[in-house]
Amino acid sequence: MKLLEERIIKDGVFLGNDILKVDNFLNHQIDVALLDKMGAEWARLYEGEKITKILTIEASGIGIACIAARHFGSCPVLFAKKSKSSNIGDDFYTAKAYSFTHGNVNDIVVSKKYLGKGDRVLIIDDFLANGEALLALTSICNKAGAEIAGVGIAVEKWYQGGGDKIRDMGIRVESLAKIKKMEDGRIEFC
Repeated sequence: MKLLEERIIKDGVFLGNDILKVDNFLNHQIDVALLDKMGAEWARLYEGEKITKILTIEASGIGIACIAARHFGSCPVLFAKKSKSSNIGDDFYTAKAYSFTHGNVNDIVVSKKYLGKGDRVLIIDDFLANGEALLALTSICNKAGAEIAGVGIAVEKWYQGGGDKIRDMGIRVESLAKIKKMEDGRIEFC
């Protein structure tokens, strides 16, 4: 998506060590008009897929997923929590997810009440690097018996291989901006 690539070039900040900071428009301060166009693009790409639920992981994926959901007939957005809270109960799916950004492992949880057989899921997230969060979310969908229609990613760091891991599982991945490499403060898109 050319619009997103242009915004990354204009406002993204390369911090080294494979970190691209886009928090001024994508995942801290949010440009709602941009996210709306991204949601429309995922809806175009997944047209006819009969998405019944959008799944993401807290926290950065929530805003993107919510705005995207408008373009899928306002299907529900479900987000995996990064820790079990007292109000989720004891009936949940869990998986371990390593966070590249935070450098830690989270036990993510999704209540069984909200995900199960008959659900056709589109997973949406802001970044795809090593693919660990997506592996955890796909594991949860598999445990629930939910069908994964595909994955929508805002920014894929293609050179880190996470997208290939997911695609090798036979899962469709649609990334709106695919970064081929980042070095010396320069970003090259695929």
